[in-house]
Amino acid sequence: MLKKLYLFAIITFISSTAALAQNNLDIHFNGMGFLDNREYKPFVERSHTYSGVRTELDLGLNIDSVHHFIVGVNALHDFGAKPYFAKVNPVAYYSYTGKNWLFNAGAFPREGLLDDYPRALLNDTLRYYRPNVEGLLARYHNEHFTETGWIDWVSHQTDTEREEFLFGLSGKYRPSLYGPFYVSHYFLLLHDAGPGVPIPNDHIQDNGGGQIRLGLDFSHKTFLDSLSVEAGGMASFERTRGVDGFQTPKGFIANAYFGWHQFALYDEFYKGQGSHIIYGDSFYQYKTYNRLDMIYTAFLANRIKGQFILSLHQVPGYQMSNQEVFRVTFDLGRKVLARFKD
Repeated sequence: MLKKLYLFAIITFISSTAALAQNNLDIHFNGMGFLDNREYKPFVERSHTYSGVRTELDLGLNIDSVHHFIVGVNALHDFGAKPYFAKVNPVAYYSYTGKNWLFNAGAFPREGLLDDYPRALLNDTLRYYRPNVEGLLARYHNEHFTETGWIDWVSHQTDTEREEFLFGLSGKYRPSLYGPFYVSHYFLLLHDAGPGVPIPNDHIQDNGGGQIRLGLDFSHKTFLDSLSVEAGGMASFERTRGVDGFQTPKGFIANAYFGWHQFALYDEFYKGQGSHIIYGDSFYQYKTYNRLDMIYTAFLANRIKGQFILSLHQVPGYQMSNQEVFRVTFDLGRKVLARFKD
């Protein structure tokens, strides 16, 4: 399926070159520097300090206002590591950006597309170490409704490497543009098909989870700049084919966000059965968990933002865990390099 989409994108590119009067070539540069120190009492093995800088540079050929081809690199340098760029991810995709539709096919940045997923489903280290989606994404949106579907290949099958891919759906519905109420949902599933050379007693596995939330957004309706509360249900899904059926732990989840000028508080609470979601945050394997983020935006300009976040994690039976994060993100936007004429 993906090969057919690539072929369609190439044919579209070739057939559209006659309309060069609308074509232009642009460049885009963005990135993030991060220092993320984690002292997790329940997970000593995950108590690391992540620090580095990630930069993305790409060139875009815009056939017209809706058809785009983007090629570039997304490079990571861990501070103190050698060689300088420990990991370089290619960026190469076709993008359709219509009035109500977005469609990407190829290897494209997840930032701005999937970074709103709850940490219980997609953990926040993916932002540092797996910045791209490698597959497909389609999004429909209007003034009341947004729905996104995607598939991401995380491992290519060889004789020794496993075939793994994630697919998911997320969306939000706001019945009134002026009312505070909305409903949102998130879902993902990891499919693990194993390596090409079978391993004795190895089985296909499926793992994932989902959330449905009801929310109220009172931003700019009180003395606070931002005020929102959400509550809903969470379930995880896990099975080993041929061994057992789906295990579906469930629980209640709620959060609140308060923002005033440069300061913000975010608190999330989970109560229920512990969930094992491979790409999710491990804290949600506990039956009770609370996370409090204290956020200070040190500077915010048109193209750059610096934020400090102190996170406190609490689960019964352990001392409070702490996490300190400082991030600088920048995005210079797309700049036109050349315009083509007949």
